[in-house]
Amino acid sequence: MRHYIIVNPTSGRGQAGKAIPQIEEILRSFHLDFTLVMTRRPWHAAELAEAAAREGYDVISTASGDGTANEAINGLMRAREAGFGHAAFSVLPIGTGNDLLFGVGHHHSIEQGARALAEGQRRPIDVGIVRGGDYPEGRYFANGIGIGFDAMVGFEAVKVRWAVGLIPYLVGVIKTIFLYFHAPKVEIALEQETFIQPSLMTSIMNGRRMGGGFMMAPDSQPDDGLLDFCIASEASRLRLFQLIPYFLKGTQATQPEVKMRRSRKATIRALEGTLPVHADGEMVCVQGNELEVELIPAALDFVTLETMESKAS
Repeated sequence: MRHYIIVNPTSGRGQAGKAIPQIEEILRSFHLDFTLVMTRRPWHAAELAEAAAREGYDVISTASGDGTANEAINGLMRAREAGFGHAAFSVLPIGTGNDLLFGVGHHHSIEQGARALAEGQRRPIDVGIVRGGDYPEGRYFANGIGIGFDAMVGFEAVKVRWAVGLIPYLVGVIKTIFLYFHAPKVEIALEQETFIQPSLMTSIMNGRRMGGGFMMAPDSQPDDGLLDFCIASEASRLRLFQLIPYFLKGTQATQPEVKMRRSRKATIRALEGTLPVHADGEMVCVQGNELEVELIPAALDFVTLETMESKAS
């Protein structure tokens, strides 16, 4: 089994680069046959992952956070389009949010990730694609898309260089409440329903969590063939502060401003205003007008530790 490990040395506020000797030591302790490379520029992980898949590597992994993982998934999906769909994907968690791994994986440390690679248990997961903004040809995602308030929080969170985990996103939320307040009027067309409303935030999830702790879709499953939509209407600044605990606990569906829906695809169009958008934390656009989102069922094999449920089945 040949493993290709992509390290973004800037992930986790630079912790990934410092951890390379530790990563190599752990991988060797599990007797893995691996090649380790570092990214040098934006989108490099996508290029490296696609090339590795074409070269016949069995598993491509990122030692990174969500952004580098997203790039690698895009590379793997492009290789799949070209007929090179054998390679599986995994993550050795080093990063700020690690929301993708929270939703699709059962390992939460470098050592557990290496053990998962050694055991080789594959789990088919769905992958989404969003078309529009700066990516009219499409950008793939595995965890989720944020439109509006959610995207602006992510853009502000990356500016926080002194902390990791949930804290940068909480700072981003507070800043965004004052910077991005007026909800654009949007038309959201799902498979079974279309509605128009001022929508401060639309999160489209394949995973469960965004921002290192905000449970945007607590019941989502990455292999059920459906995207989970969390749609929040306009609210006052005070009300937004009041809603934060609900999103942290995943109970926002109990609040009148929030709609939860499921659909395999959707079109979101700005009727008034524009749409800032991210995919797995990576910018899709700052001022988009229309997006098309679709889920591709069982598009990618993800390598993770077995759960007690999977062992029992």
